Amino acid sequence: MQIKINGIKVEVQPHMTILQAARKAGIDIPALCSMEGIHEIGSCRICAVEVKGARTLMPACITRVEEGMEVFTHTAKVRRARKTILELILSDHPEECLICAKNNQCELQKLAMQMNVQRVRYEGEYSPRIIDDESPAVVRDSAKCILCRRCVMVCSQIQGVNAIAPIGRGSRTIIAPAGRESIMNSPCVQCGQCVNVCPTGALTEKSHAARVWEALEDPGLYTVVQTAPAVRVAIGEMFGLDPGTPVTGKMVSALKRLGFDRVFDTNFSADLTIMEEVSELIQRINEGGQLPMITSCSPGWINYLEYFFPHLTGHLSTCKSPQQMFGAIIKTYYAEKAGIPADRIFTVSVMPCTAKKYESQRPEMHSSGYRDVDAVLTTRELGAMLKEAGIDLLSSSEQSFDEPFGPGSGAGAIFGNTGGVMEAALRTAYEMITGEELKNLEFHQVRNLDQVKEASVDIGGMQLSVAVVHGLGNIKEILEEIGQGKSPYHFIEVMCCPGGCIGGGGQPLSKDPEIRQKRIAGLYMEDQNLPVRKSHENPVIKQLYREFLGRPLGQKSHELLHTRYQNRRELIHSAY
Repeated sequence: MQIKINGIKVEVQPHMTILQAARKAGIDIPALCSMEGIHEIGSCRICAVEVKGARTLMPACITRVEEGMEVFTHTAKVRRARKTILELILSDHPEECLICAKNNQCELQKLAMQMNVQRVRYEGEYSPRIIDDESPAVVRDSAKCILCRRCVMVCSQIQGVNAIAPIGRGSRTIIAPAGRESIMNSPCVQCGQCVNVCPTGALTEKSHAARVWEALEDPGLYTVVQTAPAVRVAIGEMFGLDPGTPVTGKMVSALKRLGFDRVFDTNFSADLTIMEEVSELIQRINEGGQLPMITSCSPGWINYLEYFFPHLTGHLSTCKSPQQMFGAIIKTYYAEKAGIPADRIFTVSVMPCTAKKYESQRPEMHSSGYRDVDAVLTTRELGAMLKEAGIDLLSSSEQSFDEPFGPGSGAGAIFGNTGGVMEAALRTAYEMITGEELKNLEFHQVRNLDQVKEASVDIGGMQLSVAVVHGLGNIKEILEEIGQGKSPYHFIEVMCCPGGCIGGGGQPLSKDPEIRQKRIAGLYMEDQNLPVRKSHENPVIKQLYREFLGRPLGQKSHELLHTRYQNRRELIHSAY
């Protein structure tokens, strides 16, 4: 199919929108409400274009191409309309750019500069300001909302949660949970995908940076930081590097310059998670336990199941996430080994995920006798802190993680990718069950970005049926089958965010449609380059069990590394 855009012939596919066709042709059409993969919002009208024969300007983001269509993207009429629309939006928007969390990353701000809006000719009636900061993960500021509905679409269509929606009519419309309640009193899973797509500062993560600065400056505290695998292939983007570029050594160096006493690798506790989780799977298979067993590493996924399918929590692995396992080990084993009182240790984790903030504050996460993890920084927060401290990541030297929790395996590194936990588990499960060496470590059938991946793996003559799901909107059908007793699987990996942790709600913002693939490739490169690629072969893991834990699923492991679940829907409704 062929159309013309500004007189240029463009080959297009029938399903394309005008906006997609223009971008293919290298023509930039401004847009605010548009999102990759979703073409049904069309609320802002900034992308208005002229179409020959049409009576009015057409929104490029939702108008499909037609054979022979002629489109004009930057006529005087179009430019005037866009400018008027933008000024009307700005007339009801707080002028707080300098102190806004989205300053220099705000799409509204960029459009105002791009369209040369130097003054606003209209005086709007400012909407009542509602700041909802009850959640430990996400802050909502209604005054900065431009009603683009991106957050609504990602929450409903991608995640299948439907925690927020437009409420009210006309100028009184706001985006909020039902009944204008706090996010905390809604089905919200704290995943932060709404934060990632918000074009302004209406939705942001709740920052723990001030808390971390205070700890770093307190001479009475011993500060320990752990970094998730997905962080090292994303934080470089905040300093101008291509997505997916591993900066592990430079990141470690920068954290030490920031003032942390010890810098450890969450890959280590990912290996620890595999030891416990695989042991639990084998036990369930051998002893007739509840199957399929479902991974428990993703806190957004846990929140989802506890709210929408609480009757299925028995299928969850009882293992804590790697973040929480590490926190518990730091304040017990490491505290004893280093001779530091646990109440003096301040543990920080750097995560790609806003839901990790929520997870760290769950009442179950105190198995060490203290809060296992004291503060959680997103990748974005760490990048901002480094810039505030005048630390250039790119010019930092290469340094290694500190002992004893520096070495992590390649299996731990791929935890950040969809399918990574499953692949890591299969590498260990094969050797635990068969007692034989696994020659080929790559399980390509659980890799790629298919929304649901299925595989049957031969382990010593047993066909282990597994599934991998990413993005919560893709799990509902599988859960319904489990509830009906019809599931064919033994083991299921679920990651809350599209692409897994590499696409987490705390990662650097980007409009690169290939960004997830690039970050995924970066972690597989890490796996390939590490000397140990199986969790159970990590020598420090072996030492930890020998000196402290005893064995997987042992008494001490259960006390420190395992957890319980709750009916979140019941808790919310009983409290309010």
